[in-house]
Amino acid sequence: MSVPVCLVTGAASGIGAATALRFAREGWAVAINNFDHGTRAAAEAVAAQCGDAGAPTLIVDADVGDDAACRAMVDAVAAKWGRLDAVVNSAGTTRVIAHDDLDAIDAAEFERVYRVNLIGMFQMTRAAAPLMRDRPAGAASGCVINISSLASLNGTGSSIAYAASKGAVNSLTLSLARNLAPRVRVNAIAPGMVDDGLLRRVLGDEAYARVVDGMRENAPLKRVCQPSEIAELAWFIAARAPAMTGQVLAIENGLLLNT
Repeated sequence: MSVPVCLVTGAASGIGAATALRFAREGWAVAINNFDHGTRAAAEAVAAQCGDAGAPTLIVDADVGDDAACRAMVDAVAAKWGRLDAVVNSAGTTRVIAHDDLDAIDAAEFERVYRVNLIGMFQMTRAAAPLMRDRPAGAASGCVINISSLASLNGTGSSIAYAASKGAVNSLTLSLARNLAPRVRVNAIAPGMVDDGLLRRVLGDEAYARVVDGMRENAPLKRVCQPSEIAELAWFIAARAPAMTGQVLAIENGLLLNT
């Protein structure tokens, strides 16, 4: 296939959905990773939007915490298009657990969060690496973009397990960038509050609205990000930044200035 191909995990909603649509609007083929039947309708809606933008699409149901599922997802992309130019690791999970309540979090919660947020990200990248390296001669380097979090930089976020998992994502990004060069670049984006997606599903609408209002008030820029803004940065890294690898880019409306 002559057009470039992007695979986006966790693409049924939030940052993942916005990223799939952003790449589709630039003429890329888009593989949309969906977790299970519970989000299938949302994934199909994202695929329809990408199709309306003129992009070839593929929906693949897979839990990134399952290594065999990650490999099968890449196999499906290879079978359909024969190439893979970018992977955006957007799948994530969390629960809201107060950081000062140490007894409220246990090893099982750490393992659950790490299985998706960190191990799943590694497994997805490992599965994709051979296909990304084996791209047309003369093509620009492939690109992996890991969605990290402001929590990775200041130890905040929905729980200690979540913050720790995202801190580990940053280290993973550095290691992968070093070892997949020169054919594949690896970078991370660390958003602050994003007005959609994971936390809304975790908290529910009323509690989520309170959190958004609080984050907006605390941010020096007095705003929170939209998923499309994170998607725009992902697109720039993949398509317009051939010299960038091993970087963690914060996009957080100035919240780091408060620390």
